[in-house]
Amino acid sequence: MKLQCHRCGAALELAEPIGRERTCDACGADVRCCINCRHYDPRYSNACTETMADPVLDKARRNFCEYFYYSRAPFAARAAAPARADEARAKLESLFGAKPAGPARAPADDARAKLDQLFRKPEPPKES
Repeated sequence: MKLQCHRCGAALELAEPIGRERTCDACGADVRCCINCRHYDPRYSNACTETMADPVLDKARRNFCEYFYYSRAPFAARAAAPARADEARAKLESLFGAKPAGPARAPADDARAKLDQLFRKPEPPKES
């Protein structure tokens, strides 16, 4: 049966049932994921029309949903979602503020000077 990848629209030759580990040959996207399912609809709670399905957080990654059935709808390019790493970085920056302006580590000379200052021997008292 000819189907299309949700990410790139490439034609896929798949036999039912589709294995959980199956990926698109063109772009490497997971094939058995919510976005490829006929029950996927972002307008619904949990973005799924199947009321008995367990919630899935990442709709573009493989999962163990028992109600998966590959959608026969024609490919429609979706707006590019930000990468997971970019989303995580943005959330961290919103919690802790912007990135520090300077380098993350002090130069080796500064570190050595601070270490020497910390563990230096006290000077002997001056005799008057």
